[in-house]
Amino acid sequence: MLGTLCSLLVALTCVSAVTVVTQQPSVVTLTRGETATIDCNQGSVTGSAVRWYKQIPGGVPQYMLRFHHTWTDVKYGSGFSSPHFTSTCKTVSDCRLIINNVEEGDSAVYHCTTWDDSAKERVIVTGSSLPPPVLTFYRPSTNPLSSSHAALVCLANMSIGFAEVSWLVNGSPVTEGTWTSTTVQHPDKTFQLSSHLSLRACDFSEDRSYTCKATVGSSSFEKTMRMSACRSTVE
Repeated sequence: MLGTLCSLLVALTCVSAVTVVTQQPSVVTLTRGETATIDCNQGSVTGSAVRWYKQIPGGVPQYMLRFHHTWTDVKYGSGFSSPHFTSTCKTVSDCRLIINNVEEGDSAVYHCTTWDDSAKERVIVTGSSLPPPVLTFYRPSTNPLSSSHAALVCLANMSIGFAEVSWLVNGSPVTEGTWTSTTVQHPDKTFQLSSHLSLRACDFSEDRSYTCKATVGSSSFEKTMRMSACRSTVE
């Protein structure tokens, strides 16, 4: 049985003085090989074709296709074609992007655009065939006993470009004093991001556990260390 999941997350709703463009649904999960659908409502725009763009982390948006409710055929950009990608419209302002037989390569941010504004939605496809993220800890470059600006770093190396990283201290989630970098794509098509957790001087004097948690779709991966075991690199 394939353990493949596709998560659709609303990333943005854009509002202008002219129109409101939104995408739905907020979240949906499906297995690899199924069909992903993203609905785009153009608001007050009724005479413009809906255009869709695909953007992977670190890349520029790629023009996929456009479709108007009066057309019988979808107009495609280079590298995109039917039946894997297609579009339909049920009203003059409600249109849908359809991705048939989803696969890992479909992981991207998908932009729905009109003539004056846009919304975007993320599609993340993961699978049991993909290796889990590799999480590595790095201790503070400066000792928090002598500096107020020390941080514990979690480096995540991944085969796809989307992950949410969070921190737990002694098993409890923390958000204060954390920040995560944007994803960077390497020449070998792997991805990397780093997440930082600020430390206080007392953190080095107490035996606390620190957990870095990377969530990809509905799957989570964790790595935990104790401050007493902290070295230059903790494997």
